Order: sequence, then C-alpha cells, then structure tokens
Amino acid sequence: MAETETAPTRRRAGGRAGNARRNGGGALPDQMPWRVPENPDPPVAPLDAEGVQAIHRGALHVLSEIGIEFLNDEALALFRQAGCRVTDQNVRMDADFVTEMVARAPDRFTLTPRNPDRALTIGGRYMVFGNVSSPPNAWDMVRGKRPGDFSTYREFLMLTQSFNCIHLAGGYPVEPVDIHPSVRHLDCVFEKLILTDKAIHTYSLGRERVEDAMEMVRIAGGLTQEEFDATPRIYTNINSTSPLKHDYPMIDGALRLARRGQPVIVTPFTLAGAMAPVTMAGAVTLSVAEGLAAIALLQYVAPGAPVALGTFTSNVDMRTGAPAFGTPEYMRATQMTGQMARFYGLPLRSSGTCTANAPDAQAMWETCNSLWAAVQSGTNMVYHAAGWLEGGLIASPEKFVMDCEMLQMIQRYFEPALTGTRPGDIALDAIAEVGPGGHYFGCAHTQERYTSAFYSPICSDWRNYEAWEADGAVETPARAHRIYRQIVESFEPPPMDPAIREELADFVARRKREGGAPTDF
Repeated sequence: MAETETAPTRRRAGGRAGNARRNGGGALPDQMPWRVPENPDPPVAPLDAEGVQAIHRGALHVLSEIGIEFLNDEALALFRQAGCRVTDQNVRMDADFVTEMVARAPDRFTLTPRNPDRALTIGGRYMVFGNVSSPPNAWDMVRGKRPGDFSTYREFLMLTQSFNCIHLAGGYPVEPVDIHPSVRHLDCVFEKLILTDKAIHTYSLGRERVEDAMEMVRIAGGLTQEEFDATPRIYTNINSTSPLKHDYPMIDGALRLARRGQPVIVTPFTLAGAMAPVTMAGAVTLSVAEGLAAIALLQYVAPGAPVALGTFTSNVDMRTGAPAFGTPEYMRATQMTGQMARFYGLPLRSSGTCTANAPDAQAMWETCNSLWAAVQSGTNMVYHAAGWLEGGLIASPEKFVMDCEMLQMIQRYFEPALTGTRPGDIALDAIAEVGPGGHYFGCAHTQERYTSAFYSPICSDWRNYEAWEADGAVETPARAHRIYRQIVESFEPPPMDPAIREELADFVARRKREGGAPTDF
C-alpha cells in the first residue's frame, strides 16, 4: 500500500474535495442519520411456483422420512409429546405438524434495546445490518493478524455504536481469548450494554450464558421480569450441525429464549459439496428442512414466539475443500431461500460474507455480492454486514469501515427521492432555463438541492488522480484505518443511568464469584 495512517490529509471545502474533510477531520465522518431502512424493490425470484413447491415437498420429505437428529433430551421428549416419531435421537415429523407449527410464527416482530429510540422492526420490507460476529482473530494495518483480545473486542463495539448504518450488536465481533471462557460472556455482554445502546445478541451456549445475558439486558433496560418477557429485547442465532443435526446447547438456549418471548434465528450452515448436496436446490432443501425442524419445536413450546429463518448456504472450493463466500452460488442460494421464507411467512436472515484474507478488491467484490444478494432476496437481518474476512476467521476494523460505505450506499439506493417523478423531479423548468449546450451547476434547481441531491461518501475518495496523489495517494484501507482510529480515540459511550450501571457491575461481580458458566465436562 502506498500510505500508512500517519500521512497528512489536505482539507479543502466543497465539491469533490469535500472528501478530504470527511476522511480526515473530526472523530466521525459525516454519515447518514440513524434509521431502519425499507427495501422498496420486489425480491428476485429465481424459482417459479413449481420450484418453490418442489423444495417445500423435498424439505417435508426429509423431515418425515429421513428425520433430523436432536442431541437434546428435552427436545426429544417434547417431540414425543407432540406425537412425532422419535427413534434414539432421530426425529421424524409429519408434514401436517410442521405446517401447523410454522404457521404459528409471526411474520415480523419488534426488537427493543435499552434505548427505545433504537427499536427495530424485523420482517416485512425492513432490512437491518449487524456487525461481524465470532471471528477468533483480528487484523489491522498496523498490528497484522493476531488472536482476538478484549481490547480489540471493545474497539469493534465502538465502531458498532458509532456507525448509524449498523443496527445490531451481534455476537462477539472478535473472540476475546484473553478472558477465561467461564466468565467471558459476563464481561462481553457488560461491554455491549455500556458501549452500545443498540439491540444485542447472546450466544446460545448453555443455560448460564443465556440466563445471565437475559438478566443483564433486563437490568440495563430498567425492566421488571414481566416487562422483559412482554416484548423482544435480546436475540440469539442457532446453527444446525449439518447435515441433519441440532446440538444440545443451541437448542437448550433457544428453548429458554423462546419461552420468554425472545427471538431465535435458525440458520443452518450448509456448504454445497461438503455438508450439503452439490446442487443449489439440494443444498437449499436440506437447509430449509433443518431450519423448519427447529422452528417447529420452538412454536410447539411457545406458540407465536418470534423466530426467523436464516440462510448460510454457499459452496466449497472443490479443489481444496475450503469454504467459498460471495460466489454466484451463494447469491442464488440466498435468493432461493428468500422465496422459501416468504412462502412460510417468516423473516429472513442472511450475511455479508467473503473469503478474502485482507481488505482488498476480492474482499469487496465478494462482500458486495453477498450484500446485494441480501437486498435481492428480501433479507430482513444481515449478519456480519461489516468487518468480516477469511471466511469468518478474521475481523478487520478497516474492512468494517469499508463495508459501512457499502451499507450506506444501499440505504441511499432505497430512498424514494431517487425515483421521485413530481414536477420538481422531472425538472422541466431547469431544462428550459439551461437550454442547449449549457450546464446545470448554477441553475436555481441545482442550487436548491445540491447539498442533499447525491450520496456523500465516508471513505471513498472522488477526487481526480492528481489531487489524490498530491494529498499523499492514500489508498482505501489506509483511509479506513484513519477513520477507525479517530473513532476509537475519541469514543464516548452512550448515556446510562449510573445506578443501572452499578447494578449491572454488581451482577457481573456476583456471577464471577459463583464461577460463571461451567467449561469442564
């Protein structure tokens, strides 16, 4: 790269040169205001009506004739109670049961964090974006690749809070391996709740982690137990162990959350050619079957509990067996699963993914493919929308900032102003005023609108080559690194009542004295 984070940035006002001011001045770049965007476009539908029915019939056949293994005794007992056929850990459920249970699920729900102004509608045409979640490693331009730690974890939460286009504080944006697993969830959830005021996720990894997280969210919101149970406040995501298995801790946590009215996103992780059939239709069929199995269980236990169907269907590199993301196959699988989610009346979750190892061109075209597949599929929740690298093994703050540029562009693309056709939009007076051979820079129509007419970037540099070169030839990752450092170095947490913070800290201290969550079995 031509430049490090120490290069100067010349500031000039107005026009394309305004990028220099946005990229180099102040703690936060100018950005679009907080809002929950709505996708105005009809979804892409690669399947015809018979194709949707074929996948539906295939999923029901898997559930009734092949079965799904549940490695959870409580789930097996519940399925027996419901009249399903249970043999050892294999559960076969009839089509009528699955259809009836899935029909109980709402097509949308509202997720309300400790700051009610950040409430999110999940479903319909709404589309929300979450930060990168769960990588074991971090990478940035100065320190390179390294195992995740608590300091870096906190930095990613600062980015999550600072960017208005990020709506969800998902799973740990990087795993802080310097904190013991028995108490890691306590420190991590505490930091989520004080460094952000956005909706947060809890991992579904055992009773203690789930129960502790729910209690901490209740405390942070100043809620009674009844108030917490009355509306969604925290969410989880569970993955199947493809093919055809759901494990113990994720189902345990999902049941606990569903019984208290908290959302569960069910996302099978199916890689075509490895953990799923090599055809996209086969992989999607398997994914849908695994997803419906868990949703049916949750709706049997807690009718009407908020759920969503997730898709994480992609393919492997058949030369190496490595996962591949942002591929044409990934895009089609996401669109196809979107059709199935609409068929079942369920909100949809997908992801912003890539396989690239650094925030380079490959990272951005693969992530762009993933994000536009989310747009085209009618996705409602986009996980890993900012910061993901190496197939989910690396979180990068530079990539986080670069991804936020794309997310803002998507939000701008959704705005009705871009397709308005009122007289002022058709602009016949301006066309007449300028006439043949003129220009529109100075006409009244432009002067009235130029400050908000077009998208304004946070990281892109729109100057010509000579101006960019004279200003240090700063390439995109270096510009993103500057923004990341400016945010971290000047970050101020959102307000929290001191009494609530003290109660949270006391809860964490008590649970640490009690040992947190067991790690030795």
